[in-house]
Amino acid sequence: MSAVKYAELGAFLRSRRERIRPADVGLPAGPRRRVPGLRREEVAQLAGASVDYYNELERGAGSQPSEQMIAALARALRLSADERDYLYRLADRPVPVQGGPASHVHPGMLDLLGRMASTPAQVITDLHVTLVQNPLAVALLGDQSGYRGPRASFVHRWFTEPDARLLYPEADHEAQSRAFVADLRAAAARRDAKDPETGSMIRTLLGVSPEFAALWAEHEVAFRRDDRKRLLHPVIGLIEVNCLNLFSEDGRQRLLWFTPAVGTESAGLLELLSVVGTQEVSAAPRTAGSSPRQQG
Repeated sequence: MSAVKYAELGAFLRSRRERIRPADVGLPAGPRRRVPGLRREEVAQLAGASVDYYNELERGAGSQPSEQMIAALARALRLSADERDYLYRLADRPVPVQGGPASHVHPGMLDLLGRMASTPAQVITDLHVTLVQNPLAVALLGDQSGYRGPRASFVHRWFTEPDARLLYPEADHEAQSRAFVADLRAAAARRDAKDPETGSMIRTLLGVSPEFAALWAEHEVAFRRDDRKRLLHPVIGLIEVNCLNLFSEDGRQRLLWFTPAVGTESAGLLELLSVVGTQEVSAAPRTAGSSPRQQG
């Protein structure tokens, strides 16, 4: 990065920070706020960065931000799609294609996610790539932010990595497989026929998973909308939830949130998530059917 771009990057971040009110991102205003917008430490917290590193970026110094950090800053600062792309270019990073783990999340969808503090919620793409999760979703499903490439899609992991299925009781695996394949076919039809990401994913799964190939040949098609799931948590155990969806206008992203199923004990179990948090699975007693946390 050139000195000019470093300086412009810092100025741009500062200008975007100063326009955001704390309430816009779910933070309290506080009694002694003397500057407009967010504080630097608040942006750092929202983006998962150290305060020192973010301070350096605003000063036009520090190391070149990674693509993951740019995506996190864009979400923290509620950037529009054009602003997000501009930030990537200032940082001399390639603008990511739509649908990957660094995809732009609409600020309105992020605002809704921020207001769901009492229920697990996350934003995923139509190919089941997790873009952002709230703390309760991490506690319920695990942190999905570390996956890259084809493995970023939970559908890809479902058909290629046996451990991905441990979130669901074995009796539910067949139904989940059918639902994932039908949903993927619907997503592929909605995208451009020459979309490289979808085409590559389908070709790979046809080549490595006989189960996927057999289900794909049945031509079932259906978007996953309202769904009822049984999830296995490594500490709490079996939780039955309703999984609700809000789709973006183009259908490429969806906001998922989980509510307790009526007539079950899941309401009390979900309340325990805030206590259990994201403690290490290895610290929990393992029981039959318990599993590592994975995305639902």
